This record gives sequence, C-alpha cells and structure tokens, in this order.
Amino acid sequence: MKRVRGDKEGKINKNEIKWNDRENEKDREKEKEREKEKERDNEKDREKEKEREKEKVREKEKEREKEKE
Repeated sequence: MKRVRGDKEGKINKNEIKWNDRENEKDREKEKEREKEKERDNEKDREKEKEREKEKVREKEKEREKEKE
C-alpha cells in the first residue's frame, strides 16, 4: 500500500486502498495475459520447429531415393 500524499501522519485513505487494489488487479490480469501470449508464441515456435524437422526428413528421403536410382 502506498502512503497518501499530504498525509504526514502516514494514515491510509480507504478510497486510495480500493483504487490501489483495483490497479493491482488490473496489473495481475495484464501479467496473466502476457503469460498466455508467451505460451501461445512458444507453442507456435514448437509447431514451426516440428515442421522444419519433418521437412528435413522428407528431403533426406528424397536424397535416398535418388541415390537408389
């Protein structure tokens, strides 16, 4: 909790606490959304990597077939 400006005795205004709680909740929600977005990006990267690996395997198979001929 942050100290209310101009309050020299350090008393906390209840409205200020509510506002801070709302701001903190918004920050937590934004952080959760960022984490979800990172996870989606990581999943996309994994999918791309799998596709690259499959493509490499296909190319190797084609080379083997050419060598057999």
